Amino acid sequence: MTDRFEVPSGLKKTGLALLAIGIITIIAGAICFLGKHEEAGLTRFWLGLAQNSIFFLFMAITSVFIQAAAALAQGGWIVAYKRVPEAIGANVWVFGLIVLIILFSIVFGLGDHNPIYHWVHPEGDKVIEGKSTFLNKGMFVGFSIAAVGLWSFFGRKFRAMSIAQQSAPKNSTKIYWRTIVIAGAFMVVYGLTMMSTTPWLWIMSIDAHWYSTLFSWHVFAGAFVSGMAMILLWTVYLKNQGNLILMNKEHTHDLGKFMFAFSIFWTYTWFAQYMLIWYANIPEETVYYNTRQNGAYSFPFYLNLVVNFVGPILILMSRPSKRNYFTVVFMALIIIFGQWLNLYLLTYPGPTGNNWHISWYEIGIFAGFAGLMILTVSKTLAKEDLIPHNHILLKEAVVHLS
Repeated sequence: MTDRFEVPSGLKKTGLALLAIGIITIIAGAICFLGKHEEAGLTRFWLGLAQNSIFFLFMAITSVFIQAAAALAQGGWIVAYKRVPEAIGANVWVFGLIVLIILFSIVFGLGDHNPIYHWVHPEGDKVIEGKSTFLNKGMFVGFSIAAVGLWSFFGRKFRAMSIAQQSAPKNSTKIYWRTIVIAGAFMVVYGLTMMSTTPWLWIMSIDAHWYSTLFSWHVFAGAFVSGMAMILLWTVYLKNQGNLILMNKEHTHDLGKFMFAFSIFWTYTWFAQYMLIWYANIPEETVYYNTRQNGAYSFPFYLNLVVNFVGPILILMSRPSKRNYFTVVFMALIIIFGQWLNLYLLTYPGPTGNNWHISWYEIGIFAGFAGLMILTVSKTLAKEDLIPHNHILLKEAVVHLS
C-alpha cells in the first residue's frame, strides 16, 4: 500500500504567488516606511515582520510538540496523519532562521533609540535598569539561538527517526523507544523555551515595564490551537486530494476537539491574566490593558475575544460540527486569524500607542509567510510516503475510534 503526494501545480502556484506578494510588500514597505525616516514608519515596518515571523514559527513548533506529546502518551491516533506534523516540524528551521534575522536586526540595527525594544538602551529608566540582568543583548541572543537551534534539531530529528523506522526490521521497537526518549528531552527544552523564556524575550519585553507570570502560558495556548488548526488544514487538503487513506472522520474529530479544547484553555489564560490585573487595579499593571481596551485598539481587543472564544465554543462544541470538513476548515481559518490578531495585540500597542494599522502591509506580510509555509511543507510531504510503514502503532491508527 502506497500513499505518495505529488504537489499539484495549482498549490505550487498559489504558494509562489503568496510568497511573491510578501516579498513585494516588504519592498513597498521599505520604500514607504523606511524612506521617510519617521519613527512610526520604522516601528510599523519591523513590527509587521517580527509579529508574522514569530506567529508562523510558533505554529510550526506546535507540530513538534504534538509529535512529542503523542510519543510520550504512546498514542496511535496520530499515526494516520503523522507525516503532516512531521513535514511542518521539519521546516521549523526555515521560520526560526527568519525570526532570528528579523529580531537581531531590530535589537542591533535600530540605533541608540530603539522604538520596539526599549531595554536595548535603558539609561535613565530605573525599572528597565532593574531588569537588565535578564533583559540585555547577550541573554536575548543566547536564548534565541538556543531555542531556535534546539527546536530545529528536534523537528528534523523526529522526521528522520520516523523515516528510519520504515527500513527497520519488522516489529523492531528500537527506534520507537528511542523516539520516546527524544520526546522527553524535547519536552524539557520546550518547557524552558516556549513556556517561559522565549515569549518573555521576544514579545513581553516589548512592554518592558509590564510583566505577567501567565504570559508564556497564554502565548503557548494561542500557538497550540493555531498550530493544530494548521495541521487540520493540511490533513483535510490531503484527504481531498485522495491522500491520507488511513485517516477517517474519527481523526478529524480529534483535531476538532483539540481546537475546541485549547480555544477554551486560551480563554482561561486570557481571563485569568486580565481579571487579576483588573481586580488589583495597580497602575503599572493596568496601563497594559488600558492601552488595548480603552484606546484606539478597543475594536480589535473585543474582536479578539469574539473570534477566539465565542466562535469556537458556539460552533465546535457539538460532535457533528467536529466531523464536518467544511465546518472544521472554516473554524481552523477563523482560529488562525484570531490567534494572529491576538499576537498583533500583544506586540503592536506598546510601540505604536494609539497609532495602529491592519492594512495592505500587515496582510501582505502574512500572505508571504503563508506562501512560504505552503511551499516548504508541500515539498517535504512529497519526499516520502504518507503512510508511516512499519510503525509499531499503525494498526491502532487504522482501527482508531473516537
